[in-house]
Amino acid sequence: MTSQPGRGLLHLAAAVDLPGTYDAEPHLQLARLAEHGALDFVTLHDTFAAPGPDSLAVLARIAPRTSRVGLVPTVTTTHTEPFHVQAAVATLDRVSRGRAGWRPDVSLGEDEARLFGRGDAAAPADLWHEAGEVVDVARKLWDSWEDDAEIRDAATGRFVDREKLDHVDFEGRTFSVRGPSIVPRPPQGHPVVVIDATRPYAYDIAARHADVALVAVHDPDQLGALAGGLRRRAAEHGRDPEALRVLAALRIDLGGGECAAQPGHGGGPLPTEDGPLYRGGPVDLADLITDWHRAGAVDGFHLTPLDPRRDLERLVNGTVPLLQHRALFRTFYPGSTLREHLGLRTPAPHYERTTA
Repeated sequence: MTSQPGRGLLHLAAAVDLPGTYDAEPHLQLARLAEHGALDFVTLHDTFAAPGPDSLAVLARIAPRTSRVGLVPTVTTTHTEPFHVQAAVATLDRVSRGRAGWRPDVSLGEDEARLFGRGDAAAPADLWHEAGEVVDVARKLWDSWEDDAEIRDAATGRFVDREKLDHVDFEGRTFSVRGPSIVPRPPQGHPVVVIDATRPYAYDIAARHADVALVAVHDPDQLGALAGGLRRRAAEHGRDPEALRVLAALRIDLGGGECAAQPGHGGGPLPTEDGPLYRGGPVDLADLITDWHRAGAVDGFHLTPLDPRRDLERLVNGTVPLLQHRALFRTFYPGSTLREHLGLRTPAPHYERTTA
């Protein structure tokens, strides 16, 4: 791996997926554990292909019972209405007091299409293009309320100043939205967008729209090359490449006790059908994270525990303290919003100035 200076303090996130669990309480316990470790955010996966509760609803339930950790549900942009998607994500940001993100995803299966009365699934490239347009219109709708649009005048019964609501008049390939939104501008302005850049056809969408890009590769040299390519592509889209956070996505199996990395892993992860897998102990994982981060390959890591309860606890109580001791990871949250955790500015509102 080519040695480069580190990219500031490390960012850490973890999945709190619990397949087969239909109650929010176990997810809350994992989110609180992640918060105890000062992790930037937790993700909760969702798909139309598997039974289970809606991830956005689960994290909205969790939000009032946590105080700092970011909350990032998967939100499928295929077969859903962009207007309702943005309102739901804005609501999560509101109830979490500025800790919301969202992970746009697409629905590729024909079985899922038939659930919505559609015969054939669209091509992946078209679905990801649509996902990018959903992100674009969501941001425009969040800006359709000026910050002082709420007046809450009980004497006159007026809640909002209609002169400070703006149409977006968005025309995409598969949908159009006039606006304005039905909810006020979120506390963060724009909730954080997290995109898996290693998904087919998602790379350019991540470069164009993501605040956080996840990269699931097992080789650190390839990881650094992909991260650099994402930032260059972001610059080509007119973005500040330093405003894009790139996290290595790893599945982790930390076992039942401290042990060296499993033979064959060579101190690092191995490729599997489900993505890179690291199997070892918390100390070994801390060493890997330290080496990759100090070499400048990535800004941080998104970790998916194979055994959610066991591995997340060993991550928080074993790996994180070592990273804190090495002055690589925070010991407390310096701010209250997810954007503050990630070192991202709150975007200034961009109004269309067409009165609703």
